[in-house]
Amino acid sequence: MAELHSGTQAIDRASSLLIHILESQTPPLLTELARIYGLPKSTTSRILSALERQGLLLRDRNGAYIAGSVLTQFARGQNHDSILVARMHSILEVLANRTGETANLAVAGNGDLKLIDQVDGQYLLSATNWVGKSVPYHASALGKVLLAYAAVTIPAGRLEKRTSKTITSRTKLLEELETVRKKGYALIIDELEEGLVAVAAPIREHDGRVVGAISVSGPSTRLTQKDLIKIGDMIIDEIATLQANHDGKIGAA
Repeated sequence: MAELHSGTQAIDRASSLLIHILESQTPPLLTELARIYGLPKSTTSRILSALERQGLLLRDRNGAYIAGSVLTQFARGQNHDSILVARMHSILEVLANRTGETANLAVAGNGDLKLIDQVDGQYLLSATNWVGKSVPYHASALGKVLLAYAAVTIPAGRLEKRTSKTITSRTKLLEELETVRKKGYALIIDELEEGLVAVAAPIREHDGRVVGAISVSGPSTRLTQKDLIKIGDMIIDEIATLQANHDGKIGAA
């Protein structure tokens, strides 16, 4: 119990110091932090060093503590997602209205696809809310787009088999990604779930980098491969029109 209490106390101290640093208008020094929290300088230094090793903190040129790379990268990512949702939501609405099917927006996540926005179509069947769900790159149209345009790399290890149609061979997946680059869109047919089909196309920054993808998905009973190809061209056209109106900048107001 003493070890548990000691561990909890260390976590509480580290959390308090981290929050204080993040909320400080002026980056604090070690001596200031030790004084405020009534801790020995040696103890304070050990805690801060641990946070620094994990990338949660770093020291500026004066030796004061500021947010580390892990936190700043996370903040940038969250901000970029919000900007992308604000800019692309109107396209999802147009696609959902024109096709009657579900439209999704996704970006690269940590290990799996990160779905950040969705607009449902007119049908109740296949109206799954995909936002926040774990979706493997290789088994989704959105993921194939991000893989094809190097927004993310193929994960190491065995490729998960979601259905009998899921591509689990790296050689076949690489061939599929080459097809995506040639056509400008990606398809899945029964690869993520039986009876689910989808088509997705890339979102590019002004420098050509692919930063996300938009898809339309629905049941195979309603959408044929010919339908998906037409919708793929529709997605590409809608993204191009929006970006042309905003000088190609994703974050333009």
